[in-house]
Amino acid sequence: METLITGGTGLVGHHLVTALQQRGDNVRALVLPSEDANWLEERGVAVYRGNICEPDTLKAPMHGVDTVFHLAAMQGLWVPMEEYYKVNVTGTENVCRAALTASIRRIVHVSSWTIYGMGRGWTLGEEVAPEPRNDPYWITKAQGDLLVQRMIIRDRLPAAIIRPGTIFGVGDRLNFGRMAAKVREGKGLIIGSGNNALPLVYVTDVVQGLLLCAEKEQALGQAFNITNDQPLTQKQLLNAIAQELEAAPPRLHVPYPAAYSIAYAAERAVTFTGAKHPFVTRHGVTLYGTDNRHSIDKAHTELGYAPQVSIREGVRLACDWYKQEFMSAGNTSALDADPDPEELPTTTH
Repeated sequence: METLITGGTGLVGHHLVTALQQRGDNVRALVLPSEDANWLEERGVAVYRGNICEPDTLKAPMHGVDTVFHLAAMQGLWVPMEEYYKVNVTGTENVCRAALTASIRRIVHVSSWTIYGMGRGWTLGEEVAPEPRNDPYWITKAQGDLLVQRMIIRDRLPAAIIRPGTIFGVGDRLNFGRMAAKVREGKGLIIGSGNNALPLVYVTDVVQGLLLCAEKEQALGQAFNITNDQPLTQKQLLNAIAQELEAAPPRLHVPYPAAYSIAYAAERAVTFTGAKHPFVTRHGVTLYGTDNRHSIDKAHTELGYAPQVSIREGVRLACDWYKQEFMSAGNTSALDADPDPEELPTTTH
């Protein structure tokens, strides 16, 4: 089977490539002209240079493809809303229209749990309307999700949508690696009481959800939460990381309102200092400081989805990777580099 991945150089892309090749697929990846594709090429992936913001570059990689996994997105950059819109909305529409033109059998669009909003106070199912807060990523991912839904109805786009939790796992430098470094260095802190549930999901469980949405007829035209319904709290997560790294667990609690105010001030300061990114953001404070839970009943019933890696086991696996990658050399400098390309603008894909 011929399969195309946009965003194939990122965390999910690496694990998805491995899973697809193990089942015998011929895998293609859309990669930016300036992006390092050595890992993909070494594994026999057909690399196509292009950009989801440039529709003409999508024709060749789409030709003859059965399934498209649309992973590419912008996240984590301190840029105007318009830049996020170009990638997460217009770029998504470009991919969907190219898939229609190429008569693709199935496209699986990766949305996000953040479209629901945060701290809403109950377990959220797929029927809950998007209510993103004032954050460019959350807003444009919600717009992209709704765009795909409209195209499913209006254009008969053969699509399925997954809304994964916060993804982590082996190879995750962007989120887990930086968190582990802070805990190890004694710089970790707890926002609020720390008893809030974090909607994490291990990367291979996301891959499971992607493959089910690509294969199952029941997935066509539907959206599914793909996460773990047995979350850890913020405090449990930090303690687990500390235990695996043989470090002292964080003890300092910062009240949520204070953390949010500090983040707001840090964001404002960027305007005057010229820094590329605030040292803390309201996005990050809200992400880790509010209680968020999501139902996977629909995915379980209709797709047979069931998380295979508990969050605690995922922490162990990710910490083993972190220790091998960084602690053996006594070096965490790589974590200060730019975030993983998968979570960055498609101008880097």
